[in-house]
Amino acid sequence: MTETDRVPAGIDPNVPSVARMYDYYLGGRDNFAVDREAAEKMIELGRRLGNDAREIALANRAFLGRAVRMLAEAGVRQFLDIGAGLPTQDNVHQVARRHGPGSRVVYVDNDPIVLTHARALLATDPDVIVVQGDLKDADAIFDDPRVAGHLDLSRPFAVLMVAVLHFVPDDAEAGRIAARVRERLRPGGHLVLSHLYAGDAGEDAVLAGRQVYANTPSGGLARRGHDQIAAFFDGLELVGPGVVPVADWTPDGAPGGEHDYVRSGILAGVGRVPA
Repeated sequence: MTETDRVPAGIDPNVPSVARMYDYYLGGRDNFAVDREAAEKMIELGRRLGNDAREIALANRAFLGRAVRMLAEAGVRQFLDIGAGLPTQDNVHQVARRHGPGSRVVYVDNDPIVLTHARALLATDPDVIVVQGDLKDADAIFDDPRVAGHLDLSRPFAVLMVAVLHFVPDDAEAGRIAARVRERLRPGGHLVLSHLYAGDAGEDAVLAGRQVYANTPSGGLARRGHDQIAAFFDGLELVGPGVVPVADWTPDGAPGGEHDYVRSGILAGVGRVPA
């Protein structure tokens, strides 16, 4: 049996998937040859830019775990993970419940293979649901009756947008999405976000990365500067060290200090709505 023989209905194994490429970076097995080929192009591009796509993905995943643990220990019990990706080790619901018993989680994605895998894995878990949704229509996610029925959106909750907003190439649209998400948060709520960093990548390298992801359903990729990424947190109180390289973000980190932004490849932060 070939790997394409196990493809769920409605999924084209000849089109690379953002979620499956990320799974490959993390060392997972839920990917096809077309995903590995596209991911290897990004790995080679990363070498030219002075970073490693696999290291970036692993560091990003570790950041997600630290952020969720911090929120759960602080009393947050509701999590909305937009662009959740394929299930892997230490998923959001597992970390949240380990440090905050009773936590409820909604996973949102628009990739059919993510929805298939996640629903199969979580079918018997009453505290976790998986819904189809598109980052580009945040209101449709918040207003989805399944989301509103699972989470009490009148009370504090955390929105996770980890390594997803850079798949919105248009700067103005990305800004509008982040602003709308912030508007839907309640006092005491949080935004957890990470995003590819522009660094000093030349136009040729930027174009090469965009071309790889142009062949995925996401349609493109955008690397943004520190100030652009920090602007996604406008009006929120930044937790810990602020917007820093993803591997450097810790809840008790202090602002300032020396950071290798270029090698990190991705920046991260956590913002809180003042209570």
